[in-house]
Amino acid sequence: MRIALDNLPFDPVTLQAMVRDLAGAVDEGQIEIDRLRQMIREFQRARFGRRAETLEPDQLLFTLEADADQRPPMTPISTTLPDISGIAPTVKPSHRKALPEHLPRTDVTILPEVTACPSCGGALRDAGTTTSEMLDWVPASVRVARINRPKCACRACGTLHQAPAPERIAEGCLATPGLIAHVLTSRYCDHLPLYRQSQMLARHGVALARSTLADWVKAAVWWLAPLRDQLMNHVCAAERVFADDTPLPILDPGRGRTRTGRLWAYTCDDRSFGGTAPPAVVFYATPDRTSAWPARHLKNYRGVLQVDGYAGFEHLTQDGKIHLAACWAHTRRKFYELHQTGSPIATEALMQIRSLYEIEASLRGLPPDQRRTLRQMHSRPRVEALELWLRQKLTLLPSRARLAEAIRYALNRWDDLARFIEDGRIDLDTNPVERAIRPVTLGRKNALFAGSEGGANRWAIVASLVETAKLNGIEPFTWLRDVLTRMIDGHPAARIAELLPFPQSANG
Repeated sequence: MRIALDNLPFDPVTLQAMVRDLAGAVDEGQIEIDRLRQMIREFQRARFGRRAETLEPDQLLFTLEADADQRPPMTPISTTLPDISGIAPTVKPSHRKALPEHLPRTDVTILPEVTACPSCGGALRDAGTTTSEMLDWVPASVRVARINRPKCACRACGTLHQAPAPERIAEGCLATPGLIAHVLTSRYCDHLPLYRQSQMLARHGVALARSTLADWVKAAVWWLAPLRDQLMNHVCAAERVFADDTPLPILDPGRGRTRTGRLWAYTCDDRSFGGTAPPAVVFYATPDRTSAWPARHLKNYRGVLQVDGYAGFEHLTQDGKIHLAACWAHTRRKFYELHQTGSPIATEALMQIRSLYEIEASLRGLPPDQRRTLRQMHSRPRVEALELWLRQKLTLLPSRARLAEAIRYALNRWDDLARFIEDGRIDLDTNPVERAIRPVTLGRKNALFAGSEGGANRWAIVASLVETAKLNGIEPFTWLRDVLTRMIDGHPAARIAELLPFPQSANG
């Protein structure tokens, strides 16, 4: 607002109006300055700050403001919840653990340098052995599997008999299922790009171009793709599914650079409420982030979908077959960013959310009906009090303030945030799917980008199987080698579900 100081009016009413307008402009400018400063602090924390979103012990000494009489009393969690763990106090384990028993042992005997006692010259006799163990490393080796097929001829009729050649993963492929499983595990579990694997093999005297390894991956994924479809059927059969997405750069040769695709993740994990179904995660690669993709992926799903704040998931609820549950961790993150700048309101919000997590820690593993009953008793009063408190604080804040934005983010999703109270299957957050995505982001950091949309799709297929195997405690290389061998040997397509990376009891 610009004022001509050499041409001010003499009317007091006009001058007062000008002063009020100027004061309003100054207030708006200060609000914008505070908002921009907060953004700068958030960028600085993202670039230089710590990642953990934890509260320091002395922050628990902060007290609420004078509206405590409008909320139910917050009694300590330990005095209100029953002791349902039944677990004795744990003893801190020793720093060093015994070496695994399944590892092969090689004995090395070190004999004394003397054959007679240096003190008296007497003969030495066996008095036992002191044994200690050290961990050794035997480098991996590459070998050639030579396949011999003897020919047998009939002298009577001259017919020649010979066993058929074994099937290969692709015509003319020189790699066994074991080597291909190693390439897949190194690429999608240990996050070694193919060019690095090519260099590692060259050190063993085997020259294999990156393009050759890429062809092997392409051939292997052709066999493994039906397993990803079976895995998605398993996920869609769950009563509660987590969903999330992460960026995936894809090479765009026409422009000489990459474009940002997406990798969608769908996870089922019922262990938090005592479910026995094997956990699983399925990835899909797409060229963009439109809401049509999750609608296509989840077209057969009916149940609770636990998600973050992405608005595209809201379209899935239109037919009433899917109900959304929001993530308290994402809501908490909004307040934590402000807590880092010293906001007492944000700190108090974090303490309230923390009390919900303390309750949930005592409920983990209980059946859904018990979780619901205890949540009705302990979590509901806290959730209702937090909602009322946030609405009161919102009326006192400028609409463009960052704290107001964080409060509106929570209140706009409050029904979905509070849904866990009425449904014992729902968790407080989407951490299971975020943990499943984390290894993929590490692979993205090492590989930088997918070479094409086909490469992104292959990445999603193998990552689905590898991460599901890890969720179920199955070693990925051993499982991949076994599955590829069985599929090449003619495993029936009608029984392909038996090959999923689940415990044997689940597959049976």
